[in-house]
Amino acid sequence: MSFLRRRSATPAGPDFDVLAMDPGDWPGNLGAGLLPAPDGSCQGVFLRYDLFGGRGPAMIIGNLPEGSPAREVEEGEVPFEVAQLLLALENDEEVTVVGGEDVPVMQGDNLLIVRRLKLSESRISCVQFDRSDNVLVTIAAWDRPITDDLYALLKPLPAELFQQG
Repeated sequence: MSFLRRRSATPAGPDFDVLAMDPGDWPGNLGAGLLPAPDGSCQGVFLRYDLFGGRGPAMIIGNLPEGSPAREVEEGEVPFEVAQLLLALENDEEVTVVGGEDVPVMQGDNLLIVRRLKLSESRISCVQFDRSDNVLVTIAAWDRPITDDLYALLKPLPAELFQQG
């Protein structure tokens, strides 16, 4: 994906482009979280899209750069974004990854190899793909399937969205 690149100047937020849905395209509430490292660098960003009127998120999209500790999960363990989704929904049941498959998907002119994870909680849909700048994007959705048309809505968000002010 040629439009994704590491930024030269570090904003107050992440030092990489965040690929997600534009908040203006989402009819519900949006929250963003940054994962800071001890040295102040950003180890990841996750966006929480809430369509349920404050009763929990419908979707979490995470962007974790290479080397982020949140990318390190044991075999069968759920991705960070799924854990965040369960936490936000106050769902404390044990959820594990029970399988997965790689599926080719087009995003504009780019071919993505998307990993669809099968989880022990069937109400959660989860997909992951690696970007050309080695950022892992994970999408976790509650009680709704993740369809191929979602990838057409993903785009880099402006750095100003993540600056503290």
